[in-house]
Amino acid sequence: MPRVVLVTGVRGYLGSRLCGQLSADPSVDRIVGVDTAPPTKADLARLGRAEFVRADIRNPLIARVIAHANVDTVVHASVTATPRGAGGRTPMKEFNVIGTMQLLAACQKSEAVRRLVVKSTTAVYGSSPRDPAVFTEDTEARGLPRAGYAKDAVEVEGYVRGFSRRRPDICVTMLRFANFIGPTIETPLTRYLALRIVPTGLGYDPRLQLLHEDDAIEVLRMATMADRPGVFNVAGDGALLLSQAIRREGHLSIPVPAFGVQFASRFVRRRGVDFSPEQLQFLNFGRVVDVTKLHQDFAYRPQYTTAEAFEAFVSGRPVRPVISANAVRRGEELLLQALRLPAAAAPGVASRG
Repeated sequence: MPRVVLVTGVRGYLGSRLCGQLSADPSVDRIVGVDTAPPTKADLARLGRAEFVRADIRNPLIARVIAHANVDTVVHASVTATPRGAGGRTPMKEFNVIGTMQLLAACQKSEAVRRLVVKSTTAVYGSSPRDPAVFTEDTEARGLPRAGYAKDAVEVEGYVRGFSRRRPDICVTMLRFANFIGPTIETPLTRYLALRIVPTGLGYDPRLQLLHEDDAIEVLRMATMADRPGVFNVAGDGALLLSQAIRREGHLSIPVPAFGVQFASRFVRRRGVDFSPEQLQFLNFGRVVDVTKLHQDFAYRPQYTTAEAFEAFVSGRPVRPVISANAVRRGEELLLQALRLPAAAAPGVASRG
């Protein structure tokens, strides 16, 4: 059992909530939360009894923090996917890659660290028309990401594998999370789906696999509290087509041809949706991963399927649908009347089609 846990990225939602979960466990003696800036009021309320230390993991001084607190478990949850939130693409890459290198160097020097948990992403598999139907942890990407958060994650994983070889005595857990969603968490995808008019790629309808925010926190907590070495895909069961997701929230989609993608990108960025090129690729081709290893080896099955996680997102957001459910039903009735088919025959007609 961990005695002293250090969590990076506590100014973010996942890091602060994890600290709160660990605070409720009396077996954890001390929790140290690290970030480059003080937590917001909302994040601070979630920290529980965690002690906040303002430190930059890009600075070698992070080794002093780990040594001084006698940390035995490190949770690296600060890898960021949003250039705007990091102050630009260059600072984002420095924080993700250089910060990880310095943190790993500090862990390597420490005699007390016994467990390392790293938040990664399924974006390391990329998104392309040549992808397999389902990615396992051992599947190699058909084309490695060339830029942005996904490329950073690939580099981070490479450094973590090297660290694991150098310090085989430390239990290393790598968690490849699918896109987070839920009633509270804010991500580029949740902000995109919250648009009432949603631009989509003309001719594309990607499969989306999602993970509820509560399941993400529970997986991080379990990895922190006990040895679960290895790489794990973490996602809810099943998948949703993007078109299905937009219809279920009652919003409208506008298919955009390839020559209009640049304009559509500027449109969504003006509305606070910070999308990078690899995220736009994801919205064309999608991505689904196999979670058998999560169920069997990690011993956790997410409480929410992809569809249920999306429903929790829709019901927990104060966003009114563009098209109400009543309007949809009325339209169906009018269509049936126009086709001169009784309502009772509609399911049979739909199944034959």
